[in-house]
Amino acid sequence: MNARSPLVIALGLLATLGVMAHVGIDDAPMLTSELIFPLEHWHNHASMIVEAPNGDLLVCWYHGSGERTEDDVVIRGARLGKRTGKWSEPFLMADTPGYPDTNPTMFIDPRQRLWLLWPTILANEWETALMKYKVSSDYQREGPPRWETSEVLHVTPGDEFKTTVDRELDTLSGTVVMDDRRKESIAELRKNAGNKLARRLGWMTRAHPYVLDGRRLIVPLYSDLFSFSLMAITDDWGATWKTSTPLVGFGNIQPSLVKKKDGTLVAYMRDNGPAPKRLHVSESRDRGETWSTDRDSSLPNPGAGAEVIALANGHWVLVYNDLENGRYSLAASLSEDEGATWPWTRHLERDSPSPQAASAEQVQQNRGEYHYPSIIQARDGSLQVTYSYFIPPAQVQKDAQGRQIRKAIKHAHFNEAWIRARS
Repeated sequence: MNARSPLVIALGLLATLGVMAHVGIDDAPMLTSELIFPLEHWHNHASMIVEAPNGDLLVCWYHGSGERTEDDVVIRGARLGKRTGKWSEPFLMADTPGYPDTNPTMFIDPRQRLWLLWPTILANEWETALMKYKVSSDYQREGPPRWETSEVLHVTPGDEFKTTVDRELDTLSGTVVMDDRRKESIAELRKNAGNKLARRLGWMTRAHPYVLDGRRLIVPLYSDLFSFSLMAITDDWGATWKTSTPLVGFGNIQPSLVKKKDGTLVAYMRDNGPAPKRLHVSESRDRGETWSTDRDSSLPNPGAGAEVIALANGHWVLVYNDLENGRYSLAASLSEDEGATWPWTRHLERDSPSPQAASAEQVQQNRGEYHYPSIIQARDGSLQVTYSYFIPPAQVQKDAQGRQIRKAIKHAHFNEAWIRARS
């Protein structure tokens, strides 16, 4: 094999980026979608998608009888072969026998290794989550990856964690009505922040990790005990880890990261707090080490995961439930000004509004759940999204054992031009 000069490699990369920079604007609008596997009675949720160097798409999700309370929950995966154009049968990615394995995420590092990160739930409560990860160099073939590394990601916030929590809670307390319930909640947060075990356990993944400048890996984490977020950071690919300051708020969880052209990192987070229900936002100007005070954005959120990416041309795409209540509408929105405005929106899923005369029960029976999206931009410039797909209860059929056949993971393939075309 003849080695290519750095100049040739650089020119090739620039050419590729140049092609990707206009993909989605000049192209014809395009959208295709399909279930990765048929609807099941099993709980299938929280998918994550990556594109392998050979062009295969690899997706993972958690699968089992339920969520944290069910000890049969495992991480499964499937592959869309570049050569075959078909999804494989699902295969096992990770399993801790006797424990629920949930909320997986994946990414491919600059050395083209595949990482799988996920929390194992030690005592059937989210607050007992223990972060783990695996790494593979052998994953571009049929079947599951062959893992070379399997480690615990020890999340170890120091004493500055409590200092930051106390300071941010002092700031945020002036922005909410301080009734007795709120006062008790804040007191509990302060107490837990000072407890070494409480601040080390319970952190979980959701959105893609972020590789900054090809050298720093930032893993966005969140805690249901604290109901806010944190970043795990490594500058040596897992040999050592440290944590950012916490992103303190009242229900800002499951952060998804995107970078502005000036280097500022922006975290968009699910709203797990009181009304008004909005995606939360925080920013870092020091490579993820410290974060600004949490604030509401203008984007609605019903308490469901969202993910944002920056495209090769600098535009941003956000996939999210564009509602304050319910998960029956899944949108893709486009911004040309780094999130200041989102003038274009199309819907990957949206159940029609029910007639006004319908009862609340009838409305719910005719609404599905389309949620927890994962998005990447493929090397050809197109957008690849996967998400949990739960059909409306009114459409559910039962198998011979009386179990509801309702849940799967869905894959959508579209381009920027499709978002701009509107519906």
